[in-house]
Amino acid sequence: MKISLNYANFNKALDALKKEYEIHAPVEVPGIGNFSDTSVIRYHQIDKVEDICFDRKSNFSAKEVMLPITQTMFYFTEDNVKVPEEKNKKYLIFLRSCDLHSVKRVDEIYLNNKFLDIYYKKVRENVKFVVFGCPNSFENCFCVDMGTNKTDDYNIGIKVTDSEIFLDIKDEEFINYFANDRLNYRKQEFEMEFVEDNEIHVDIPDNIELEDVINLDLWREYDKRCIACGKCNFVCPTCTCTSTQDIFYSETENVGERRRVWASCHVQGFTDMAGGHSFRQRHGDRMRFKVMHKISDFKKRFGYNMCTGCGRCDDACPEYISFSNCINKLSAELKRISKEKKEAAINE
Repeated sequence: MKISLNYANFNKALDALKKEYEIHAPVEVPGIGNFSDTSVIRYHQIDKVEDICFDRKSNFSAKEVMLPITQTMFYFTEDNVKVPEEKNKKYLIFLRSCDLHSVKRVDEIYLNNKFLDIYYKKVRENVKFVVFGCPNSFENCFCVDMGTNKTDDYNIGIKVTDSEIFLDIKDEEFINYFANDRLNYRKQEFEMEFVEDNEIHVDIPDNIELEDVINLDLWREYDKRCIACGKCNFVCPTCTCTSTQDIFYSETENVGERRRVWASCHVQGFTDMAGGHSFRQRHGDRMRFKVMHKISDFKKRFGYNMCTGCGRCDDACPEYISFSNCINKLSAELKRISKEKKEAAINE
């Protein structure tokens, strides 16, 4: 059902929804950006549509709503373990097409993998999505080449103009909230606006074999450039790695809680093992691991690339490392290797 509302009536519908849902959207937060007097855009609960930042890309994704940065797994004493009680919250999240595609990737890891994650499942089954379009591409985005620039798999689609808000309501649950005679809605045909082209393009190589990439010289560039801060992982909407921490409430008692916390494959200690061994000591090897995971390993398991082309890793990197450039460098190297193999086969 496609309708339009003015801002005031849309906000009345949000007021009604807030009785049942926590409503999260990208919001501009002043004063905490990378530089003094700059802002950051991240997900917060909203009260009205004017709170939402539609015209700029968020620095962080909606992932932290469904997969919190820190999350209590269970409480423990010497004798007992107790899982936190379910809060039965319902969430309505405003996000872009690429980020909704990212949710699908996180679902694969936590719901459709070998083991089901009960903590993620509890939240995920109570989440619904409002997708808003991108009329224009943002800096560092390459979503078109990744096939994530468009979607119709939403509960509500939204298009915002200076005077009206257009809604494509696909979930019948929301019809009574918005298509309500008290809100003076009107039926209105419209098309969602999705970006058709990016300034940045990537050439994704197919059927990558580890033996072809593991010792490439291109990874050595990142030994020097990457400082292993992990910012690229933390802003990435599809990174899902966590570590665990035991928090003791008292030094003299074995009482506390176990939390899981976001982790990064770039940070020192991520691959530490019992006995002291650690894999991928060089920063370039960690870069290789991430790249292979995003454009090869995940695809071999689930059939499509893990990276959605949002470009946040490039936005966040303090060393100006470009993930899209890295993909293109890798593709060029693999084409060179393939050509050399063919020439060698002919000469034999």
